[in-house]
Amino acid sequence: MERIFSVPLKGGNYTDVYFADDMKQVNALVEGNSFAVADENSASYLPECVPSVVLPSGEKEKNWNSVDKILSAALVRGLARDSLFIGVGGGVILDMTAFASSVYMRGARLMLLPTTLLAMVDATLGGKTGMDYGGGKNLVGTFYPAESVIIYPGTLRTLSDKEFRCGMGEVVKHSFLSSGTDLSDFLSDNLEKVQQKDEESLREMIRLSLAVKIEYITKDPEEKKGIRGALNLGHTFGHALEALRGFSLSHGEAVAWGTVQALRAGKAMGITPSDFADDGISLIKRMGFDCDYTIPEEEFAAYCNAIGKDKKKRDGVVKFVLMEGQGKPVLTPIPENIVKAVVCH
Repeated sequence: MERIFSVPLKGGNYTDVYFADDMKQVNALVEGNSFAVADENSASYLPECVPSVVLPSGEKEKNWNSVDKILSAALVRGLARDSLFIGVGGGVILDMTAFASSVYMRGARLMLLPTTLLAMVDATLGGKTGMDYGGGKNLVGTFYPAESVIIYPGTLRTLSDKEFRCGMGEVVKHSFLSSGTDLSDFLSDNLEKVQQKDEESLREMIRLSLAVKIEYITKDPEEKKGIRGALNLGHTFGHALEALRGFSLSHGEAVAWGTVQALRAGKAMGITPSDFADDGISLIKRMGFDCDYTIPEEEFAAYCNAIGKDKKKRDGVVKFVLMEGQGKPVLTPIPENIVKAVVCH
């Protein structure tokens, strides 16, 4: 087991992030007073001999009913505040398990075992928990960082190409936000190895991607300084598309599409340099994403309504993350005519 990061939290605590070589190493970390949560896709990775609950899979299950099942099962099993909740799966399961852990007896212990690339590079760090509510994405939640995150890249071998590609949407987002070009250069030089799921390449990519996220969350743990908001690059465009399509799209696909729209909008507004935007869109296309999907004009009003529900709205104004260049995000409103030009082009 290799500890790759120890992320500082409030109060002198840390989230320790490990790479595991196999599931035996994961099982060795699990304590007796534990309770695990998975969905139908990740149940095969549940730790041995640990009480568990298995939920249906999918974004549509990210609701209070599922959280209630977790809390009810924990209560039936007699868990206490010092018990360990273990989330095993993708972002939906990790977010809900963390949320349930944060409110159970005002806060139980938490370990996360991500089994998808998207979860490994996005949902594991930063402490954001939650569920969808009222037609909006993650409108109910808390900040509750895990005490440990265990990443076993071997789980990625079972992912479909589509599911794997979805995780790449968050990775490429991090490559634009990084203060350096290590991740961008790595992706440009090693994309084929990554897509072939070469384990050494995957480990390095995950490490570089998490380093970018850590760079932002340690400066702004609870998203109160405007720094961490940069991690929402592509999310305002993307979340609205997810809501418009009834959450039938994957989060990674939506974020990749939204990042393309942010680059196009920034270019149209004279904020994003043309070469940076064009190179970024080209890299996203190399990953196999549909960058040219458009919103039909007759649905644009509904799309704008979905944008209006964005939880990052302040004083009635939605600010999008645009890029002034490598590692230079800026939060700004976008005129409706620009939004329409890029999403309905």
